[in-house]
Amino acid sequence: MALASNRPLTPGQRFLVRNKQELSKKRPEKDLVESIHNPKGRNCYGRITSRRRGGGHKKLYRRIDFRRAKLDIPATVLALEYDPNRSANIALIEYTDGEKAYILAPNGLNVGDQVVSASGTVEEFTPGISVKLRYLPPATDIHAIEMEPGQGARIARSAGNAAQLLGIEGDLAIIKMPSGEQRYLNANCRATVGKVGNSEHQNRSLGKAGRNRWLGRRPRVRGMVMNPVDHPNGGGQGKSKGGGGRQHLSSPWGQLAKGFPTRIKSKPSNVHIIVRRNGRKVKKG
Repeated sequence: MALASNRPLTPGQRFLVRNKQELSKKRPEKDLVESIHNPKGRNCYGRITSRRRGGGHKKLYRRIDFRRAKLDIPATVLALEYDPNRSANIALIEYTDGEKAYILAPNGLNVGDQVVSASGTVEEFTPGISVKLRYLPPATDIHAIEMEPGQGARIARSAGNAAQLLGIEGDLAIIKMPSGEQRYLNANCRATVGKVGNSEHQNRSLGKAGRNRWLGRRPRVRGMVMNPVDHPNGGGQGKSKGGGGRQHLSSPWGQLAKGFPTRIKSKPSNVHIIVRRNGRKVKKG
């Protein structure tokens, strides 16, 4: 997969860098899509709870099979498709009994390949095969990982992401997350072999402000260029980091923006963390 830039016949094409991909141009499978409401950052009362969201192009949600619960039935990849709801591409598969489903498309998966969700071990660990962590060899790159057996994939689902299986200890598997964090997971959790495809996604350039609006992202005004009445970091008679004073960067409601951990200290899953993403080992007991 390569990046492609255009001859700048228009101003919007001057800085545009796209992914050059060979994806299906057909409409998505009708039975696997649904229309969902776009809240535009509003809650059930119509109040904005997440700023700078709104507009955006109309799109249908593709139902992805994150559980892979159809066991030991081979499926053939019919097409690789674009999904406007995520950074990764998706693959349309058809099982031998005629049922169709969407899965995340890993690197190396091509049209015509066979994938399966195995109940036990398999002879060859090719991209797209879903198995329990206990049956995978160490150092395997995996994605679409469950946090609880039968829950459905929660970890490593975005473009280019992958976790790594470090080993098995009894009923627990040691996983190295994409962030570098190492943690325990139940060895009966399912994962898909390979890295998520479309790894060049992060290197693209939208090229113009309007393309951001198509994605539903509204403009963002920096707090430090506002007036003091509008933001804690505003004012200062020109450019200044602290609004004329020495206060830390924060939101309009005083929530600090930098320099403190956001993870809840009493989170129950903390006991499963071995090494945090900053490289520090977690003290047990």
